[in-house]
Amino acid sequence: MSLSPDRIPVIAGIGEITDRPKDFMQALEPLALMAGAARRADTESHGLLREADSLDIIALVSWRYEDVAAQLSERLGISPRRAVYGTVGGESPVRFLHEAARRIAAGESSVGLIVGAEAQYAVNHAKRANAMLPWTPYAVGAPKMKRAADYVHPLGHKLGVAWPISVYPFYDAATAHAWGQTPAEAQAESALLWSRYAAAASRNLYAWLKAPLAPVDIATVTPDNRIIGWPYTKRMVANPNVNQGAAIIVTSLAKARAAGIPEHQLVFIGAGASASEPRDWLARDAYHINHAQDAVLAHMLRQVDGDGARFAALELYSCFPAVPKMARRNLQLPASVEPSVTGGLSFFGGPLNVYMSHAACAMTRAIRDGANLGLLYGQGEFVTKHHALILGREPHGDPLEDGHAQQEADGRRGPVPPTEETPEGDASIETFTVPHDAAGQPIQGVVIARLSNGARTLARVPVAHAGDLALLMSPDAYPIGLRGRVHTAADGIPEWRSIG
Repeated sequence: MSLSPDRIPVIAGIGEITDRPKDFMQALEPLALMAGAARRADTESHGLLREADSLDIIALVSWRYEDVAAQLSERLGISPRRAVYGTVGGESPVRFLHEAARRIAAGESSVGLIVGAEAQYAVNHAKRANAMLPWTPYAVGAPKMKRAADYVHPLGHKLGVAWPISVYPFYDAATAHAWGQTPAEAQAESALLWSRYAAAASRNLYAWLKAPLAPVDIATVTPDNRIIGWPYTKRMVANPNVNQGAAIIVTSLAKARAAGIPEHQLVFIGAGASASEPRDWLARDAYHINHAQDAVLAHMLRQVDGDGARFAALELYSCFPAVPKMARRNLQLPASVEPSVTGGLSFFGGPLNVYMSHAACAMTRAIRDGANLGLLYGQGEFVTKHHALILGREPHGDPLEDGHAQQEADGRRGPVPPTEETPEGDASIETFTVPHDAAGQPIQGVVIARLSNGARTLARVPVAHAGDLALLMSPDAYPIGLRGRVHTAADGIPEWRSIG
């Protein structure tokens, strides 16, 4: 990267808060968490916060504010020329960090602040207690943020698979089958990977849960570790029930040096890439592959001459096991890889869209402690939006280069079958899941099926069809490709039955 020091982007300061008071009524609201994290980052940046000309706020879910950017700026005593409130997406902190670096490199910004927080733990406790939190009044009239469920096909809502816990298992089954694994082998891989996230969380001062767990603790179904959505146990699922906030201050190398920030504290922001899949996951060509993730991580791999092991530190997004399992294969890394410097959304905590800002903080510490090169990879919605970014002890790659990952992803995509909402006839299983209730019992099976005419549909497998449900949850073999018949029931919902 041949940029002058006043155009080389660096992380100048980081700040994090994990707030867990004994009395939930004493919990800090998201606005206070953001302000506190920003002030901690400012301490590291030697006062650069007051010069912030750009502010990015990660989308809030647990609490709504009127003009949160103005309220936060007032609390911090800053007057940014540019203030953006983001859209929902777990990749958004990586995107904001990359975009801030690009503005520095382009000479469009001098100091940028990326910040986010959630307080779902306190909000949930208040709801259960029917208590009113002593926070800034909830902005009932503020525009409602669109979430992933808003982009789901009507069939997804009818079948009750409109939320991530119901959709990621489709990818888990399809990818594992394509890799030649049995369900038991796929579950063992997930458990091993998640035990490594738990180990990282046990070392992180800001983690919500710090107990190291063995793979058997994660895979074994118990009353405290029930199945949420087949094949995922509770310990494999993101935990949004946390109060956490994080902030990152970005500036140029020249400005950081002028502020007197020690060289060992500065972390360089390098190459990045982003790409997205169609938001309607029924409008994708396949589930055993994700073209957007493939293209983004292929670009990252090219930055290290095809050797993923050159990344001394990783953060592979971990809302559900399908994502990092696909990612580590794209990066050509072994199953024994250390996938996180942070601890994962199940153990460190999953403050909704904010997690990767904590990952950026943890990665910054890892690089300050000696890791030469680190990779942040975040994703959002339903394996939909993907963004990756390199951080390092020295500049690595050009943050202004976009990598053309979206064009590459689009070029890889095959034809998408039409979706039939009232199907009849022969249909084979493309992929599937089995949502469970709060007692850990199956609600129904849900299959994505391909009809004999090439169309796709979504169909349920009622619990009364015990044999078919057992096929879906067999540890020995995936029923992907299994032929059956689908018909539309009297309530308008398609049902699938095996033949024979």
